[in-house]
Amino acid sequence: MTITIRRATPKDAAAYARFMSHPGVFAALMQMPFTDEEVWRGRLADICTPGKTDLPLAAEMHGEVVGSAGLHPVSPMLRRRHVLTLGISVAPEVQGRGVGSALMVAMCDYADNWLGALRMELTVYTDNARAIGLYRKFGFEIEGTHRGYALRDGAYVDAHAMARLHPRPPRIESVPLA
Repeated sequence: MTITIRRATPKDAAAYARFMSHPGVFAALMQMPFTDEEVWRGRLADICTPGKTDLPLAAEMHGEVVGSAGLHPVSPMLRRRHVLTLGISVAPEVQGRGVGSALMVAMCDYADNWLGALRMELTVYTDNARAIGLYRKFGFEIEGTHRGYALRDGAYVDAHAMARLHPRPPRIESVPLA
């Protein structure tokens, strides 16, 4: 089973619409039911616009997109440039098969080794044990809990605020002066 991670494009809209419209996926995210291919084509076209600093990723198995992830600037405020927020989703039929881990490896590598981001943040529903386990595996810690964070299927649910600090922040090597 080979998982390929690549940059997402608007051409992935049909695949995103397929797995993001599954109740087991959208209920775990801040997505709404009944999104379609056109909605996802528009979102992906926007996020893939040249000059945007977001990183949209697609995970493929056997040539089919089965997962997505994204790193996004948390704010245009200059004093928060060092912070990224992330999102991730995996098609129900391949959950537990390494797709989430492959996406997390790619996002952490990009944030740590290419952007030099100090902090990555996310929110996750408190009852999403599988996702919380994945995030902890990659160094994320729970920093707090938002009560009544979002309406999901007719009930308000809580969410954890989780974050990960860069494990080895970039430094300039000291070089003795001649």
